[in-house]
Amino acid sequence: MSRSRGHRTTQLAAAAGALALTVTLTACTDNTAATPASGGGATTVTVDSSADACTLSAPQAPSGHLVFTVTNTGPDVTEFYLLAEDGLRIVAEVENIGPGISRDLVVTAKPGSYVTACKPGMAGDGIRAPFTVTDSGTDVAPTGQPAAQAETATANYVTYVKDQTQQLLTGTQAFVDAYKAGDDDAARGLYAPTRMHWERIEPVAESFGDLDPLMDLREADLEQGQEWTGWHLLEKDLWPPAGGAATPLTPEQRAHYADLLLEHTTQLDTRVGAADFEESMDAATIANGAKSLLDEVATGKVTGEEEIWSHTDLWDFQGNVDGARVAYEGLRDIVRAEDPDLAAELDEQFTAVQALLDAQRVGDGFKTYTDLTEGEVRAFADAVNALGEPLSRLAAAVVL
Repeated sequence: MSRSRGHRTTQLAAAAGALALTVTLTACTDNTAATPASGGGATTVTVDSSADACTLSAPQAPSGHLVFTVTNTGPDVTEFYLLAEDGLRIVAEVENIGPGISRDLVVTAKPGSYVTACKPGMAGDGIRAPFTVTDSGTDVAPTGQPAAQAETATANYVTYVKDQTQQLLTGTQAFVDAYKAGDDDAARGLYAPTRMHWERIEPVAESFGDLDPLMDLREADLEQGQEWTGWHLLEKDLWPPAGGAATPLTPEQRAHYADLLLEHTTQLDTRVGAADFEESMDAATIANGAKSLLDEVATGKVTGEEEIWSHTDLWDFQGNVDGARVAYEGLRDIVRAEDPDLAAELDEQFTAVQALLDAQRVGDGFKTYTDLTEGEVRAFADAVNALGEPLSRLAAAVVL
């Protein structure tokens, strides 16, 4: 999920999102409900995201495979979200849709009440409306070998997320202890490696909409009157800007904000361990999460905007790529059966991105982002775009 980054660089994102998925489409002739495609295909809901409106072709659709075809008719990059009824938890999202571009969001939706949101300019809470998924009475789950593969992939991914969350909590405890004790060298050494656990599961962490801004909001994204908490506040205190442009936190403030970070990380670990989290995961969610991780790279890590004080963006980059690769590899057998060319392309592009990252390693870590040349940054951008395009087709390959 983007964190209201309306000022972010968008050229890479627009290029990465230029390809629409190939799906079975159906026209909606009224504004009351979407109509399922014949032959058991997906139901399509078109979305027109303009500068000041988010117009859906229907306010409801039957349960099963849904394709939200989002077209950006506004002047700014936009995003589209399907949220749970509380308006906080992200069920699925498609980000970085440039002006004049269409992108598809493929989901497997259960009956219930939801909220849709377009976010022109990638800022604010978005333009929201209620959306209903009615009970179609149709079992859209795969059968036979694909069903077994999807079930195994989901179970393995849930286990992976839980492990990463637990490691995040352990690392955060060590970071907080060092930071509160005033051992800044130790805290700086723990900062980037610990955050990699967050970056690997970022779409899951961000699906809890109330926790994400408390833990990972950047200073540039603060809204008027909003209190700044989380990793990047402590990052700025550990890597203060030159010239005394920032006032160091007092020991009392350090303890307060460090304890908040640990408290919110503990809440994340608790929520990931809950039964409703496991129930929310399926093959489409995992596939969409993989693409979301690449979007995070394109809109923050490649541009050097994520870790603006520490310049540890390559650690985050590696974490996002790790998470996307694990998500894809769990689904690879399904993709190979349905679209072997796509599987081969994804294998090739993941290898290419990893090779570029490996070339920037220093010991157990990486160069700081400011040490990269313009050519190296450009190579990363090209590789991210090359991987993002086939990854945008992953959800359709495993669901439709």
